[in-house]
Amino acid sequence: MELHNVWFVLIAVLWIGYFFLEGFDFGIGVLTKLLAKDRKERRVLINTIGPVWDGNEVWLLTAGGATFAAFPEWYATLFSGFYLPLLLILVCLIIRGVAFEYRHKRDEERWQTNWEHAIFWTSLLPAVLWGVAFGNIVRGVKIDGDMEYVGNFFDLLNPYAILGGLVTLTLFTFHGAVFAALKTVGDIRVRARALAVKLGVVTAVLALGFLIWTQVDKGDTGSLVALIVAALSLVAAIALIQVGREGWSFALSGVTIAAAVAMLFLTLFPNVMPSSLNDAWNLTVTNASSSPYTLKIMTWCAGIATPLVLLYQGWTYWVFRKRIGTQHIADAH
Repeated sequence: MELHNVWFVLIAVLWIGYFFLEGFDFGIGVLTKLLAKDRKERRVLINTIGPVWDGNEVWLLTAGGATFAAFPEWYATLFSGFYLPLLLILVCLIIRGVAFEYRHKRDEERWQTNWEHAIFWTSLLPAVLWGVAFGNIVRGVKIDGDMEYVGNFFDLLNPYAILGGLVTLTLFTFHGAVFAALKTVGDIRVRARALAVKLGVVTAVLALGFLIWTQVDKGDTGSLVALIVAALSLVAAIALIQVGREGWSFALSGVTIAAAVAMLFLTLFPNVMPSSLNDAWNLTVTNASSSPYTLKIMTWCAGIATPLVLLYQGWTYWVFRKRIGTQHIADAH
């Protein structure tokens, strides 16, 4: 396999890792309004991701850096054409990180309420915008013969992309509800399981519609296999969370995310960003990639660093593996 194909696969893996990990982070943030009854329960939910949320965001930095180094033309066209939504995502991630750190610095009701609102909205908006962005990447956007985006912001707000945004929002929230059930004890765990079942049904309807639309429009045999895996995994995750098997349900909701993202990349290949104006202007793994020497150096660096990062992050999850509940949260002063 040629190195530009290898790096296309590796970038797909990085996005799968990011959506799997940051997906339940976003879901927990949304659930602070949907699931938690009071401030103590919101603190429980936030504490389930407290030790890991910042490490999960590293996958986004790595995916962006890998795209910049391996496919500079893709990076340039993507970040210039999607400037406003990507800037909004970046602002949300910054405010979200500040909110996690500053929320507990003062005991005033208004102070904590404002930061909790910030956590909710800065989790919900990126969850939607990532789906809109990837929907447009798969569908194709207005790219001219100079590999430049010539559309505008409102071109990105088409029915297919908006449906993609709804899918990522509901899928991440379902993923977060399963994670909340896996990481908590007591009444909040019971309610998380019940809410996960409801969210799962909504997610299944939206996701199947979006993936079938993708398959009919751009799919092949490989993407069809990924669609089937995603659908079966989601149905199994809903069934298992209903009977209290949170661990297996969480694993299968992760498989759903992985298969759905894999399907999108399978429908893209060998393109990385199709042009809706002319197929001859598509950005591909060949015309958008770096030099073979650059890709070779990147491969050696990734081969050495990636196992170390995975080991460290896995160790972090193992250390903070225990469940928590409201009884573990000290009363506010």
